[in-house]
Amino acid sequence: MGAPERTEDLLRTLAPQVLGALVRRYGHFDLAEDAVQEALLAAAVQWPQAGRPDNPRGWLIKVGARRLTDLLRAEEARRRREETAYALTPRDEFYAPAPGESRAPSEDDTLTLLFLCCHPALTPAAQTALTLRAVGGLTTAEIARAYLVPEATMAQRISRAKQRIRAAGGHFRAPAPEDRAARLGAVLQILYLIFNEGYTATSGSRLQRVELAREAIRLTRSLRALLPEDGEVAGLLALMLLTDARRAARTAPDGSLVPLAEQDRGAWDREAIAEGVALVSDALRRTPLGPYQLQAAIAAVHDEAARPEDTDWREILGLYRLLARIAPSPVVTLNEAVALAMVSGPRAGLDLLATVAGDPHLADHHRLDAVRAHLLEQAGERAEARAAYGRAAERALSVPEKRYLQTRAARLR
Repeated sequence: MGAPERTEDLLRTLAPQVLGALVRRYGHFDLAEDAVQEALLAAAVQWPQAGRPDNPRGWLIKVGARRLTDLLRAEEARRRREETAYALTPRDEFYAPAPGESRAPSEDDTLTLLFLCCHPALTPAAQTALTLRAVGGLTTAEIARAYLVPEATMAQRISRAKQRIRAAGGHFRAPAPEDRAARLGAVLQILYLIFNEGYTATSGSRLQRVELAREAIRLTRSLRALLPEDGEVAGLLALMLLTDARRAARTAPDGSLVPLAEQDRGAWDREAIAEGVALVSDALRRTPLGPYQLQAAIAAVHDEAARPEDTDWREILGLYRLLARIAPSPVVTLNEAVALAMVSGPRAGLDLLATVAGDPHLADHHRLDAVRAHLLEQAGERAEARAAYGRAAERALSVPEKRYLQTRAARLR
């Protein structure tokens, strides 16, 4: 990994910490987010040339605080705002702490920021977009691609979300227990979206963005420490661990995608698998059943199979059918179709797939044609499979996925 890429990874990790520090001290979430973005841009330009500062987080807070002060001056009297901002900023925040000392706040600013982004005044779409920007560190363009909308539309959505939080009087503090419960579903969904973007990037030349997946796991661990008795929090953490355990085997040395059935299972992270299995087993025993627990249970069945042929597809099919009852979605049906094909043959899977062929949520997505192609290939319908792989490749935005689908099509000529 080159120096520019290392800097990008560090900035992505520091961004929510710096934003949390500024919002905690000054409030003004919308202006603070703008100030942090400018500080990140300054770092991306200056650090590769001048060298990384000894205290990158303090450097970003200093630059962000200066920019925030400028923005605040534009809203109120220059002298009063400048004096207030100066008085609120601890001077030692701009310097590296002494050896052995830490200035980390007692609470996790990033987690508090996550709940703020899930303010009930926002729609679920706005909550997710704002969190992916402020906490996940994704650019507006990346979020727009994930939502399949123009970048300008997503920029307006994020801007309106920040303004709505300000108008609703959102404050940077840990939510009360009743508010936390109301926002938890949105928080879990957002964490899972951040993880998925890290595990399989929606676009670009890399299949995986490891820093995002790790950040999602870190945040979910923090959330579980806050809510240790919640089964769905445990289920989501288990799902992430069991899925991320396969990361090292998902790409070949040239960066190309390796499908599950062809992966070197000796490269899977057995420690992560053991932790994930323990988490979901405990949650299933003692808490109400939820969709994240079921997805984690499915991942556990895959991970515990020593060889692809040892996979218990009947158990997986039963779990998907249960998931389809409590949390139906076209994506669940796609996965259920694959499991059904493994149990009852590809034609049965294709018949089930046909039930979601007209779903508008899948109309422009590559996964429907990719699954159809896979099942057609299993059924021996090579020409139809090749055409479906071709359509899926045209729609795929991720370069590794596009190349994989093109390779599969070429093998059927």
